[in-house]
Amino acid sequence: MPFPFQFVNRRGSAAIATSGVNVTAENAVFSFPNHSFVNAWYRGTIFIDLRQAIPTGTTGTLPVLFETNGVTQAVTKYGGEAFTVADIPGTGVYEFWFDRTTNTLQIMTGVI
Repeated sequence: MPFPFQFVNRRGSAAIATSGVNVTAENAVFSFPNHSFVNAWYRGTIFIDLRQAIPTGTTGTLPVLFETNGVTQAVTKYGGEAFTVADIPGTGVYEFWFDRTTNTLQIMTGVI
């Protein structure tokens, strides 16, 4: 009899890499390649590879947004606070929790 969890993450965890970053006076927006599943129901962890560095001298209090297919998504920290430029120590892989039903995208790792 097979164990009930033997197929969990068999093909790996959801992961995506950024394709660019744009900083304005209002925010820092990481872009992703267009995806057909952007509006699909999803609830769980996702690993995001922030491949681009935020330009030196960018204001640390700017909120970070993610964008794909022309739709932006705010990112939060624990307690619902905005995830900001100052919270990103550099490029690399970060773990997030996403819940489409509540439209919540929350950082789980990498916060200084």
